[in-house]
Amino acid sequence: MENQKPTTGKFALNYGIILGVIMIALNVVSYVTGLALEGAQWPNIIYYIAFPVIIMYAISQYKKSNANVLSLGDAIKVGLAIAVVSALVFVVYGIIFNYIIDPEFSQQALEVAKEKMLENPNMSEEAVEQSMEWIEKFQNPIFGYSVWVAMSAVFGLIWSLIGGLVMKNNS
Repeated sequence: MENQKPTTGKFALNYGIILGVIMIALNVVSYVTGLALEGAQWPNIIYYIAFPVIIMYAISQYKKSNANVLSLGDAIKVGLAIAVVSALVFVVYGIIFNYIIDPEFSQQALEVAKEKMLENPNMSEEAVEQSMEWIEKFQNPIFGYSVWVAMSAVFGLIWSLIGGLVMKNNS
C-alpha cells in the first residue's frame, strides 16, 4: 500500500493559526500589563524565537508524515504559507483591536513615541516630526498590515529555505 502524500496546506493552516495565536497572546499580555505603551521588547523577542521554531517544527512534522521525504519546494511551501497564515490571523486581530477593542490605542502609542523622542537631547524637533510622519504611515491599517504580511512572508521564506536545505531529501 502506498503512502499518500500529506497536503502542505493542512500543515500551513494548522501551524499558521498556532503561530498567529501566539502572536495575539503576546500582544494581549503586552496590552493588558501596559507594556505595549512602554515599548517593552520581550514580547517581540519571544515572537522572533517562536517564528522560526514553529516553521522548522512544522517542516519536520511534514517530512515525518511524508515517509521521511522532504523536497526543498515542499519545505518552502509549508514555511511560507505558515508565515502568511499567521500574519493574516494577526491582521484580523489587529483590525478588531484597533477598530473595536481600543480605537484610541494607536493615538496613545503615537503620543508616547513622540514624548520619548522629544526626551532625547540628540533629536531636533524637525527630526521628531519626520520620525512621526513615518510612524503614522505604518499606523495606516492598509499600509501597515500590508507591510506586516509582506515581511512575514519574506522571513517565512528565509526560515523555510534554511529548514528545507537542512532537512531535505528526495529519496
